[in-house]
Amino acid sequence: MATATFDLNDLKRRMQGALSALKQELGGLRTGRASTGLLEHIQVEAYDSHMPLNQLATVSVPEARLLNVQVWDRSLVHAVEKAISLANLGLTPSTEGQLVKLRVPELNEERRREIVKVAHKYAESARVAVRHVRRDGLDLLKKLEKEHKISEDEHNRQAGEVQKATDAAIAEVEKMLAGKEKEIMTV
Repeated sequence: MATATFDLNDLKRRMQGALSALKQELGGLRTGRASTGLLEHIQVEAYDSHMPLNQLATVSVPEARLLNVQVWDRSLVHAVEKAISLANLGLTPSTEGQLVKLRVPELNEERRREIVKVAHKYAESARVAVRHVRRDGLDLLKKLEKEHKISEDEHNRQAGEVQKATDAAIAEVEKMLAGKEKEIMTV
């Protein structure tokens, strides 16, 4: 078996993965303002398979509370409408030819608070993922020191670097959450 080596850049990359996942999850939360990110995850039953909406149509935001979905193939308009309805976004499609219009309704205070709670759950999941990466890194350092592949000083120095990377990633999670919370509550 190959010997394990410590790679701080690999740990940082894994932490970035958790941040990317959080960014995508937060982007899918409805804020009362139209955003193309609302429809990013929608899969449409088309051409005998499931396809992402963005491969079948152009999504645009002509005004603050309206999304336009320009379907390229007229025969898929109904399938796109159905996929949007099934996505449970609280958006009702209205169709004019190959253009599907989605009016984004105003959010009430209670609904905004619920969405903020969901954002907090997403952020906590990202923090947990980052901490798991930190734990993996620290465990590997401990193992390498125990096997006398690195010195105690090297272990401590590297552990400090892992903690710095963890703190930076957690700070980024907090920044993303604060931004999303502000966006949700001040629409």
